[in-house]
Amino acid sequence: MLNWKGLLNDSRRKSKGQVAVPGVESGRYQFERDYDRILFAAPTRRLADKTQVFPLDRNDSVRTRLTHSHEVSTLARSIGLRLVYEKEDIFAGAEPGQFLHRSVPAMLAAIGLVHDLGNPPFGHQGEVAIQNWFKGNCEVILRGMSFDDARDFFGFDGNAQTVRLVTKLQILNDRFGLNLTYGTLAALIKYPVPVSGVDEKQWKKQGYFKSEQDVVDDIWRETGLEQGIRHPLTYVMEACDDIAYSVLDAEDTVKKSFASYYDLLRFLKRECGSDEVAARVIKKSEESSSSFEGQGLSPQELNECSMQMFRVYSITEMVGSVVDTFSEKVDCLLKGTQIYNGLISESKSKKLCKALKRFDFEYGFKHKSVLELELKGNTYITEVMDMLWVGVHGRLAQRQQSSTPFGKYAYSRISESYRRIFEDESNDLPVGYKEAQLLADAVSGMTDSYLIALHSELKPLYDSHCK
Repeated sequence: MLNWKGLLNDSRRKSKGQVAVPGVESGRYQFERDYDRILFAAPTRRLADKTQVFPLDRNDSVRTRLTHSHEVSTLARSIGLRLVYEKEDIFAGAEPGQFLHRSVPAMLAAIGLVHDLGNPPFGHQGEVAIQNWFKGNCEVILRGMSFDDARDFFGFDGNAQTVRLVTKLQILNDRFGLNLTYGTLAALIKYPVPVSGVDEKQWKKQGYFKSEQDVVDDIWRETGLEQGIRHPLTYVMEACDDIAYSVLDAEDTVKKSFASYYDLLRFLKRECGSDEVAARVIKKSEESSSSFEGQGLSPQELNECSMQMFRVYSITEMVGSVVDTFSEKVDCLLKGTQIYNGLISESKSKKLCKALKRFDFEYGFKHKSVLELELKGNTYITEVMDMLWVGVHGRLAQRQQSSTPFGKYAYSRISESYRRIFEDESNDLPVGYKEAQLLADAVSGMTDSYLIALHSELKPLYDSHCK
């Protein structure tokens, strides 16, 4: 059975057998330091230019991956505060008092902020593009590694890339990445299985790559977890992601005039029927919207004000549902029982959340302008991977293509720190695996705008190289 003492382990990997540089005694708890390390990391800043739903949007009010991450983090911290103050007894075995009251909200805020750090440019479509590139080039990929190893890339996932980023790629002068606490590292692993453990009925995605298996094994040992068993607080973060994804993407859909506030209410009334939670949200929203009338607001202002109040009422209902459901399920989670569909699916808000996701899909994700930009993003990613591969493939063996002027130039355009990890002789993974991983590291770390700019820079040079 899991215990909170292990799950809230605030020691760090670097402190084991290493001489750690002491931190500034600022009164911060270790999980608060984790949040700060993530906040100041360069990949976090890059999320400002990565797609949430609407690629390359010029409306500053529409969410990017960074604003989404901050919102998930804020929701997670809020739920953490309610849990430690209203439901403190569920944390039996944890260090009580200030440690608990500050550590749980801070850990939840940290994993909320970091949860999308490994996502590639152009959102989910970017993941699909990377997967398809590796599948489309499987013949050459499989010459350098086994099929089992290649599955890491055929099923490339941003969650696994996040684990890699924070444990290895964000290096200063050592190999511990951001050197986050064991508790935070365990809780940010959304899918606690490697690619061999993926199962459509249970964990639908891989949570880490073969290259990080040693790190993950260490995390399991230090927290009492094991493969297939998720950290209980990960469920809270996942629920906050569901809340943000469903409610806030609906707000952006209305913001972009793909639908109106009234379209949303009609949709929910049809989809949710007599559901009590949805009915309360709709009733309160309609009352607020009515109060705005007669104040001289334009139709657009009325639409936006009404959506803001809808957002408030929806989030309030969902957050309350998550607090109650987690409190009810936590004993089962500590015994190792898993809820594969997530906390929201077990809560009173499940119908509202599900209906909002359908609204987002029908009115937002399927809009012609979104599909068109996703198609362009797919093309940019595919062609940039083609071009960088010339410089990566055969680099360690000094083969001819990578030694061409274009191959050398393409290789030079990859992050120096990523290249250093790739060239590290102590890395005993198959050469083909390291090549594929360097390519995935390079592309997934790019912002939308940088990817497009690099494509424009390399394309004419690549065309000349291919003649």
